[in-house]
Amino acid sequence: MSWSETSIARALARQTFNRKYLVVVPNCNWTGHECDLLAVTENLRIIDVEIKISRADLKADAKKEKWWHRQYVGSPRIVEKLGQDGRLQSRRRIYAQQFELREWPRQVWKHYYALPAEIWTDELLDCLGSPASGVLLLTDEGGQVKARVRRPATPNRDAKVISPAAAVDIARLASLRMWDAYERLEQREAR
Repeated sequence: MSWSETSIARALARQTFNRKYLVVVPNCNWTGHECDLLAVTENLRIIDVEIKISRADLKADAKKEKWWHRQYVGSPRIVEKLGQDGRLQSRRRIYAQQFELREWPRQVWKHYYALPAEIWTDELLDCLGSPASGVLLLTDEGGQVKARVRRPATPNRDAKVISPAAAVDIARLASLRMWDAYERLEQREAR
């Protein structure tokens, strides 16, 4: 099977998140960072799934902004830029920054990586964005994609339950995406 982000997302939406979840949305920025698959549980918690189809892509994920909490420290330093004539062109404040690794992305209750089983090795556990992240491995069994949990995600006890209104907003996004997909399909069939 030729793996793609779409084939993995579809398999997870139809199997793993099929019955116990209110809504599943692909390629969503609702949490403030990009989620390949965002699921809302029946008790209004967010699950973020990062889909990877290569080892290099998986290893690069730990560098993403969503894993780092940036904090400005100390007093700002003023940097002035002068023109050739010696006049002030701009003035900026530059703050020293301190970075701290997050265990979970903001607003996320559970975080998973989903990837084809054939690219997985246990050495990759050390490359994940967080030790709290779970791992879902997918296999093609006679044309049917199956997902299994290699490592369960550790829940973020500090993750807030989203409001019913926020859940409705996410569901509305999923609905609009479906209608957009129908339109693209009609356009493709009309050619």
